Amino acid sequence: MMTTAIVTVLCPDKTGLVSAITATLWEMGANLTDTSFSVLGGGADFSAVCELPADLQIDELQQALEALEILAGAEILARAYSFPAHHGPEGDVTHRITVSGGDQPGLVARLCETFVEFGANIVTLNAGPLAEQQGRYAIRLEVSLPGAVADACLSTVTNTAEALGLSCRADRF
Repeated sequence: MMTTAIVTVLCPDKTGLVSAITATLWEMGANLTDTSFSVLGGGADFSAVCELPADLQIDELQQALEALEILAGAEILARAYSFPAHHGPEGDVTHRITVSGGDQPGLVARLCETFVEFGANIVTLNAGPLAEQQGRYAIRLEVSLPGAVADACLSTVTNTAEALGLSCRADRF
């Protein structure tokens, strides 16, 4: 019987982190389902839902990751995952949206409120300052928009962004 675990790693950002972590998980026999990696300020955050073979214990996985030199001093947590390993249709990305412009307080909250009105699910969200442009901020979303409301939702998101003095681009998958 397969066990489902979630692995999270929080550490200083370094080149090679994703490669080292995923190679170790693969070598241990873990099958990655949903996986994310983000640079957050000077740190990095890796999270993955993993299906483990019956003969692999979660603590063995934790120990293998802790033994990696690149993860010295990292916060590593491998634990049982009680949710399904695979997402339902609300996790299927239908659109990618990028909103960018001047940074301002409440920007992410105001934009995200728009999706609630239409029953849209935010699948991934990445937001932060643009290094190459002082004072500029970008929000990148992958969303699952119900077909019947997709056009109205995208129009509202675009109008909200423009009212805040931002640009908005949406692409369908």
